Amino acid sequence: MPPAPAIVDAHHHVWDLTARPQPFLDTAQELAPLRRSFLLPELLPQAAAVGVTATVVVQTVTESAETAELLALAAASPLVAAVVGWTDLVAPGVADALSELIALLGGEHLAGVRHPLLTEPDPGWLDRPDIRHGLSALGAAGLTFDLVLRPGQLPAAVQAAASLPELTFVLDHLGNVEVRPEPDPAWAAAFLALARLPNTVCKLSGVFGAPAPAGAPSLAGEPGGSPAHLRPYLDLALDGFGPDRLMFGSDWPVCTLGASYAGVVTAAVALTGELSGPEQTAILGGTARAVYRIGR
Repeated sequence: MPPAPAIVDAHHHVWDLTARPQPFLDTAQELAPLRRSFLLPELLPQAAAVGVTATVVVQTVTESAETAELLALAAASPLVAAVVGWTDLVAPGVADALSELIALLGGEHLAGVRHPLLTEPDPGWLDRPDIRHGLSALGAAGLTFDLVLRPGQLPAAVQAAASLPELTFVLDHLGNVEVRPEPDPAWAAAFLALARLPNTVCKLSGVFGAPAPAGAPSLAGEPGGSPAHLRPYLDLALDGFGPDRLMFGSDWPVCTLGASYAGVVTAAVALTGELSGPEQTAILGGTARAVYRIGR
């Protein structure tokens, strides 16, 4: 199936190991193939080949210097349209720090902030008053907050999103759920509870390159692989969020552990191919453009 036009990849990374280490790459042996630099020139021809016309680059380290570099990248690239960066949410001057980032070269591309919640040992991290203060500053600045978490942290995310209706929360990678033949009931309940809040959005990311359950055909790293095993998850996401609060993201280069970039994009197009034209357009680009204010 040919890719739909004007696709927005709402979630990818870049890193240069000669400039900055990426500690997460040392957390598991299966990440060994990613222990090299992945730079934008490598992605550009792959994106063009499958009809991706804009992307959102997302932070990987908890350093504001990386965010400044990503903003400069967006300023120089016609492909990178938005940046989800990082800032210290517990800093007393978090609002000033956000203003400083926005004032940098490319600062107009800052669309949101992400913190690696899945590495936080404190289960009550999102409930802390200093964190809530930082999250409120994001909302006041018109930015979003990407949630990268473990499935068991979803209930805490529901509480945080309910308490901060002025802030848009973006759930990365379906909440890092383990893809099974049938969705885990506990995850599904928390996932739908988050979806019931109008200030939440979900990324269909991080799953297209993941191993398929036993017996299901995987993407095999090439275009044309079957995404049928993801159908129950898309159906659940559509029931909860609807197409206007769902968006596609490749999770490049992490996705290359299981599939090529073309394979991931083609799988997303195939998985959404039975939807109406407007629904598919929303998931493959429209939602990302609205949430991350692309083209403003």
